[in-house]
Amino acid sequence: MIFAMRTVLGLVGVGLLLLESGGLAKPVVPATEVPEPAVATASGAKERVDFDTQLKPIFQSKCMPCHFSGGQMYDRLPFDKPQTIRKLGTRLFTRIKDEHDRKLIEDFLTQTP
Repeated sequence: MIFAMRTVLGLVGVGLLLLESGGLAKPVVPATEVPEPAVATASGAKERVDFDTQLKPIFQSKCMPCHFSGGQMYDRLPFDKPQTIRKLGTRLFTRIKDEHDRKLIEDFLTQTP
C-alpha cells in the first residue's frame, strides 16, 4: 500500500514538473520547415506623417479661413502648402496647443521632404 502511494505521488510530482516546465521536449522541426527570422525594424523608426491627410485637417480646423485660399493671410502664409509649414516650424505652436497635433507637426518637421 505504501509503495503504491509513493508511486502515485511520484507520478503526480513528475506530471506537475512537466506542466510547470512546459511539457515534454519540443519536437524537432525539419530544416525545410524552419521559419524565416523576422526582419528587425529600427526601434526609433517612425511612420511618415502625411501632410495632406494628417496635418492639413489640423490647420483647416485651427487656421481657416485666414491661411487658406481666399483668406487675408493666404498670399503670405498659405497653410495648405507643406513648404510654409516647414518654414514656420514650431512657431506654429503659438496657435496649435494640442499635444497630439504638436507631436505630428514635430514629426513632420524632422522627416526628410
